Amino acid sequence: MLSRKSAPPFDLIPVVLLSGLLLFGLLMVYDSSSAQALLTFHDKYYFLKEQAKWIVFGLAAGVAAFFFDYRRLQQLALPILIAALVLLLAVFLPGLSIRAYGAHRWINLGVFVLQPSEFAKLAAIIYFATWLNKPQKGKLLSFFLLLGILVGLIILEPDMGTAIVLLGTSLAIYFLSDNQLKPLLFTIPVMAGAALALIIHSPYRLKRLLTFISPDSDPLGASYHIRQALIALGSGGLLGIGLGNSRQKYSYLPEANTDSIFAIIGEELGFLGGLFVICTVAYFLYRCFQHTRQVSDKFGQLLGLGIISWLATQTIVNLGSMVALIPLTGVPLPFISYGGSALVVELVGVGILFNIWKHNLHR
Repeated sequence: MLSRKSAPPFDLIPVVLLSGLLLFGLLMVYDSSSAQALLTFHDKYYFLKEQAKWIVFGLAAGVAAFFFDYRRLQQLALPILIAALVLLLAVFLPGLSIRAYGAHRWINLGVFVLQPSEFAKLAAIIYFATWLNKPQKGKLLSFFLLLGILVGLIILEPDMGTAIVLLGTSLAIYFLSDNQLKPLLFTIPVMAGAALALIIHSPYRLKRLLTFISPDSDPLGASYHIRQALIALGSGGLLGIGLGNSRQKYSYLPEANTDSIFAIIGEELGFLGGLFVICTVAYFLYRCFQHTRQVSDKFGQLLGLGIISWLATQTIVNLGSMVALIPLTGVPLPFISYGGSALVVELVGVGILFNIWKHNLHR
């Protein structure tokens, strides 16, 4: 066991990688949104300034999370989860909810607009890491009941992408918690059946699935978004058409500065540029995993691995949908896409992760 004197220094490589991703994201948000910002707000720097504001706020929140003893989250897990559930219900309240893109995903808190499903992801990780770390009977049924409530509320918004990320992250935490896995295997057919039922009974989701199966079926309708993303990626070739030279950002590609920002990266920086971004994110997550698996505190280890699983799952879902490996879903690329709630919660999660390592260094 290392003493305080012999404790190794805090690894700054993940900090440097995170800083690089945030700065690169800021550049790409401006690049991909300047035309839209000029057209909509008569200020081409509008989204750049908004993103910079959220980065500052997110870093402040992340630093606060870094200095807050993560072990106290075990006592706060239930209140945090209840707050998340209340916020998820609030998106359905008239006057408080904001409807956009055919969905109720945001609530207006006056000072800012909040997306509760982003907060719910971190709340679920904290609660499940606390709960699954305690020995008790009947865990699997209770686990799926609570997970079903959280995922169900998010699907009702509707926000299938976030629901998939939350589901995948929660299952990863259960898998990593050393609980019995055999009962979990029996639930897979049930989850598959439930997913199929949701798709069949929702024309919007069914259209998304059919579009994934046959991308050329409706090029100006349901297939438009994914076709434009693939056109952007294909136009980039190996080296790209040059930073700032994207054609797809001029109102051709939907969500160019948010969910589809990787398509703009691929168009301007090419296959090699896109690969470099993927490798940077992957190395950041790998470095995080290497440190977290050495944590001696079981709760801290499970919490840290849950945060890493969340960021990894969200990255895979975003990139997979952009290259048509999975049906198109609306989730942001961590640390790079434009978005306030998502970015702030991601930075709080990383702050907690660094906090866990800091405590482990001095044990």
